[in-house]
Amino acid sequence: MLQHLQRLFKHRWFDESAAQRALPPELLGRLTQRVAASERRHSGEIRLCVEAGLPWSYLRRNAPMPQVVRARAVMMFSKLRVWDTAQNNGVLIYLLLAEHAIELVADRGLNDKVPPAQWQAMVDRMREAFRAGQFEDGLTQALEEVSALLVRHFPLAPDAPDANELPDAPHVM
Repeated sequence: MLQHLQRLFKHRWFDESAAQRALPPELLGRLTQRVAASERRHSGEIRLCVEAGLPWSYLRRNAPMPQVVRARAVMMFSKLRVWDTAQNNGVLIYLLLAEHAIELVADRGLNDKVPPAQWQAMVDRMREAFRAGQFEDGLTQALEEVSALLVRHFPLAPDAPDANELPDAPHVM
């Protein structure tokens, strides 16, 4: 019971202002530019989603936190319409600040081509950068690694228009 109350308090303590401190406007601008530059090289879509704390509906679940965080990341993948790309090649990079959790969710077009260990290695590298206080570096590295996968598997043909299907700016909640 005490652990549940502590978790509830932590998620209420981390509000949108905590997310805005983690991603100040200058950093949001640079990340938006990096996503846009990446998407000019492939037909995939990349979304960054940073959430301070989970909504009550997720906190009241009696499930291990990694499962709850994964469920929330998959829900945000859906809500942000990352699944709705023409070639099923969208990727969501999801960060939950209250739990220091990172999830990568890829649509089936790309996920079928990348082994789970490779996704986990990306998460591990991001986690290490964040622990070292290198938030921007960790996100930039993840963007570059996801971009490299999309360029390899879904390169943008030289004569193809860049159909930007989703916003490039990070979604901060």
